[in-house]
Amino acid sequence: MKNNIENKKFFLYARKSTDVEDKQVLSIDAQLTELREYAVRENIEISAEIVEKQSAKVPGRPLFNKMMKEIETFGGNILAWNPDRLARNSVDGGRTDYLSPRHRETCEH
Repeated sequence: MKNNIENKKFFLYARKSTDVEDKQVLSIDAQLTELREYAVRENIEISAEIVEKQSAKVPGRPLFNKMMKEIETFGGNILAWNPDRLARNSVDGGRTDYLSPRHRETCEH
């Protein structure tokens, strides 16, 4: 996929909710480690790292919204540990689906 991406600008996005049900998800530090290793292995240049500690059940995450606005305005791509780190509600899910698959990359196992 990396060879076909038109815009090489990548945002690394890591999120860990404070919700109890999200406790099974990797810690932010573990997500960042895996994402950085993946980026090096796949020769992906990260232009910014965004870390958010907030539930994605409802729209309104400030850093996510800022990243999405920049991508929608200027272009760019998202590298996330798993697609569920990006959205858990239909509004944010629709925004990320609109970008997919051209602008989204995950390193899920």
